[in-house]
Amino acid sequence: MTTPGRSHIRWFRNTAPYINTHRNRTFVLMLGGDAAQDPNFPTILHDLALLHSLGVRLVLVHGNRPQIDNRLAAAGIESRFHDDMRITDSATMHHVTDAAASLRAQIEALLSMGLPNSPMQGARMRVCSGNFVTARPLGVVDGVDFQHTGRVRRIDSAGIQQQLAAGSVVLLSPLGYSPTGEIFNLMLEDIAVHCAAGIGADKLVLFGNSAGIAGDDGALLRQLTVANISAVQGQDAEQTKLLATARRACMAGVARCHIISYRDDCALLEELFTHDGNGTLVAKDDYEQTRSASIDDVGGILELIEPLEREGVLLKRSRELLENEIRQFRIIERDGRIIACAALYPFPEENCGEVACIVSHPDYRGGQRGQRLLQEIEREARVQGLDRVFVLTTQTAHWFLEQGFEERSRDALPAQKQALYNLQRNSKVFFKSL
Repeated sequence: MTTPGRSHIRWFRNTAPYINTHRNRTFVLMLGGDAAQDPNFPTILHDLALLHSLGVRLVLVHGNRPQIDNRLAAAGIESRFHDDMRITDSATMHHVTDAAASLRAQIEALLSMGLPNSPMQGARMRVCSGNFVTARPLGVVDGVDFQHTGRVRRIDSAGIQQQLAAGSVVLLSPLGYSPTGEIFNLMLEDIAVHCAAGIGADKLVLFGNSAGIAGDDGALLRQLTVANISAVQGQDAEQTKLLATARRACMAGVARCHIISYRDDCALLEELFTHDGNGTLVAKDDYEQTRSASIDDVGGILELIEPLEREGVLLKRSRELLENEIRQFRIIERDGRIIACAALYPFPEENCGEVACIVSHPDYRGGQRGQRLLQEIEREARVQGLDRVFVLTTQTAHWFLEQGFEERSRDALPAQKQALYNLQRNSKVFFKSL
């Protein structure tokens, strides 16, 4: 077997935790009309077929703004907007429904493919669409009558859930229907947020032109929380709208929103099946959680510290010892994976505590996670009534000096710790007053 082949196998093996996590989960995906015109659009639908085969329950919400614009231009009708919302008169409404029906048929056709030697071979997907969205008229806003433009009144969550449970992919067009039999032109984002919140979706995936959200320096922002979205200025109107949509969804109860590019043929799978993803993750809360360790974390901590034990940076800890001391540890968990840890061993008789085993995973160094854990350890030491912490180290002296520690002789150590001091390691001793 060739090396590239083995590389793909190793990558596939590493996706196993994500496959298990995503199985039977519900994802809502929002694809605008621009995405449907991109050459990469069929590849995205092929990836949806793969997700479906892995047991992910899918709702696809599509837009059709450029398709409507093209039809109106061909008919000699001016496209009119107010506050980025289309004013839909009766003449325009005909082209709105035509564009929605045409694009829906195109998507259904792409999801129905099954040619040999293609990504869709054997997929046999059932696509379901219908009157799942009840709408109301937007009415007159700022003196502008929006006529047949509407808002979502409610989502038939039970109906959608029934179709998902039956194994169907649910396809929603940007149209809504009223109890009086009217059809309304709806905002794509309005449907996506209401649907994701209404059915309790685990994720809302938002596709845009760019690879996620860029910061002021143009670099990709890998993660945002609702609390810090307001500090981010989108690079363009689309990014601003995507951020606003993600924020609305999170505030409505959707745990995570992902903003990725519809132009990148690997974006969706890389976002869902790798640790760092491809675009920007927006969550109501930080998906890197700092917490006390439990017995279930022993394996993850051992995996984290074993490389440093082999190098002699840390003293070796057996599984049994770690199990007995697990309550002394705090960890940072990123998307279910332990990426940093630290421990506090108190010596209450001498009003001090030992800081030990501060470790960050090599892939996540440079993010000040060690500092975060040290601050939490120091906070815990204060709660326990300790007024000093100390550390023994052989190779990270400068880092602890930068954190406010001062070098002392080993005679400053608690008597119990002095008795266990390893002369062969000759660790340096540092203390910090709290």
